Amino acid sequence: MIHSSKPSRLKADLNRTIPRLTIALIITAAFVVIEAAAGIFANSLALLTDAAHNFTDVIALGLSWYALRLTSQPANSSKTYGYHRAGILVALVNSTTLVLIALGIFYEAYRRLLEPPEVKPDVLIGVGLAAIAVNLVTAMLVRRGSQDDLNLRSASVHLMGDVYSSGGAVLAGFLIIFTQAYWIDPLISILMGLIILYNAWGIVRETVDILLESTPQDLDIQSLVDDIKNISGVLGVHDLHVWSLTRSLRTMSAHILTNDVPISAGAQIQEQINDLVYHRYRVGHATLQLECVDCEPDELYCDINTDKEPLLQ
Repeated sequence: MIHSSKPSRLKADLNRTIPRLTIALIITAAFVVIEAAAGIFANSLALLTDAAHNFTDVIALGLSWYALRLTSQPANSSKTYGYHRAGILVALVNSTTLVLIALGIFYEAYRRLLEPPEVKPDVLIGVGLAAIAVNLVTAMLVRRGSQDDLNLRSASVHLMGDVYSSGGAVLAGFLIIFTQAYWIDPLISILMGLIILYNAWGIVRETVDILLESTPQDLDIQSLVDDIKNISGVLGVHDLHVWSLTRSLRTMSAHILTNDVPISAGAQIQEQINDLVYHRYRVGHATLQLECVDCEPDELYCDINTDKEPLLQ
């Protein structure tokens, strides 16, 4: 059962989010060219790091925009769940590129720490301040709704990473003016890389959990089972599965043991369970199979490989 209010709300959210994402994409793409040129002119790794990160933001925002368009498409015979997982795949790609960028920053910073080149701190500060303004605007455009959408969250982390990077570049510029210590530029880049890596790793871990169809981390299975058993007419629960299609769209399937009751009574039990898991556990799609004979209620989790003929010889 899917509660009808949820798909309509999701569609409305998409219609509001896509235009904001488009604006953020255009602003970021324009600024990448400006910042890369400034980084080359100032000979600053911090600025070039930020420009490279901004360039990946263009890719990330483009992929996120495309994933949102896909997500809005209805389910069909070849995609019976629709395209909700498109956003998860994009989040995995975006977060993986962030990890690779951080590793590249560490390598280049190490080279520059060995032989620090001269940089132009005034250009570093000026472009850095402009980058902070641009990145904050685009991050705010994307951030709304990112709490429940890993796709948007990965794009938001990209953009907020740029805010940190730009702030680091400005700090490096001021410190170089007062100390003439050019090694500060690559050192700041390393600190920015660590922040990027930390945020990216959290998204990678969560997207992998969703793709492996793991139980949502904030959902207590035993509490769920106990609540279902407390519903009048339910004698037991087994073959239970709870997983996520996306961060905000949870699904569940279970076999429910009942007495030998009429279909109308069974339908009432199903409706009570659906309302329970939707309102208390945020499970929007529950598939329930009622059973009264020849079942094994003690086996809460089923092994799909048990007593099955192999598909391939």
